[in-house]
Amino acid sequence: MLQVRLKKGRERALLRGHPWVFAGSIEGIGQSSSEIIPGETCKVLDARGNFLAWGAYNPNSKIRIRIWTGNKEIEVGPDYLRARLEQAIQLRRRNLRIATIDSYRLAHAESDGLPGLIIDRYDDIIVVQFLSASAEFWREVYLDILKGFFPQERIYERSDVDVRGLEGLSPRRGLVHGNDDFEYIQIQENQLKYWVDIRQGQKTGFFLDQRDNRVLVREIADEKSVLDCFAYTGGFTIPALAGGARNLLAIEISSDAISLGKKNIELNNLFPGDVEWLQEDVFQSLRRLRDQNRKFDLVILDPPKFAPTSAHAQRAARGYKDINLLGMKLLNPGGYLVTFSCSGGVSEELFQKIVAGAARDAGVDARILKRLGPGVDHPVSLNFPEGAYLKGFLLQV
Repeated sequence: MLQVRLKKGRERALLRGHPWVFAGSIEGIGQSSSEIIPGETCKVLDARGNFLAWGAYNPNSKIRIRIWTGNKEIEVGPDYLRARLEQAIQLRRRNLRIATIDSYRLAHAESDGLPGLIIDRYDDIIVVQFLSASAEFWREVYLDILKGFFPQERIYERSDVDVRGLEGLSPRRGLVHGNDDFEYIQIQENQLKYWVDIRQGQKTGFFLDQRDNRVLVREIADEKSVLDCFAYTGGFTIPALAGGARNLLAIEISSDAISLGKKNIELNNLFPGDVEWLQEDVFQSLRRLRDQNRKFDLVILDPPKFAPTSAHAQRAARGYKDINLLGMKLLNPGGYLVTFSCSGGVSEELFQKIVAGAARDAGVDARILKRLGPGVDHPVSLNFPEGAYLKGFLLQV
């Protein structure tokens, strides 16, 4: 058994329940690093040699250990993983209105006690991501468990994201169970339908974490002129139109995403004449719209991740301030701004400061009407603030 000893005083975060141990906190390990299999279970000890937790060790990552449990009596193995995953699934079944949706997150990594494991359900397809060495180490076990839980569903892997590189892992994508006789998957969410591209789409194909916020946009869009930035395949465009938007301008740089967005409008029998799509860079489009003195009643800003870690926060802050400043300048008096950050390296407190600075420079008086985040299928552990990656505000200017 690999044993890892921490430096004096570095156990404090772990004792508070934080699930990560960084490389700088480690005093030494009990075997040669050449013998270590990334992701294998290790015993974490304090500086005096007292047991702290079981974790997954990865010599290739700055996050050197991802904690499984602080219970010394538990054995980390297939039975433990099955119980953890079953608990995560039951949480969704208890807290989600399954009758109104057929797609949701089944497992949310560290916040469900499953380090680096993401599992999303899209109707009859399970999409899985193994984002850490610990998840990769137990990959075959996880897949066997999923096949047992969902014997009729197909399983598709989307372990093709940049974060795997930080773990020393190469990307992987493809079908792992069932047949591959689909191009897109049709899902239903609160009386609306969407085509989802699970092979090539962002994240695992769709932004399931924005479900509750799509409901909000539908509620406030009636008779409004709407600007949807970073529109992707119409996640916010569709509910805005369904909510009675007078007209809508959607900006998206990907032609494939726009094509699928138009299919989603047709799928919901919405009138496409009310919609204009622009295949452009949002930053450039916002400046041009400002120069044209265009005005809207509702502006939606849902950009991609600008800061994957806190080290990128300063650079990301400039981007967030730029788009929010321009978005506010494009609003009619009394207009609404729905703005988000999905950057784990930007806290909600920092994001609010950035948006406040944008309002000040835009010369507007803006108030937060509602703080926004993901749905209950994306829980956040109280001891893991990094899990609260999605944060947003409904503002009125």
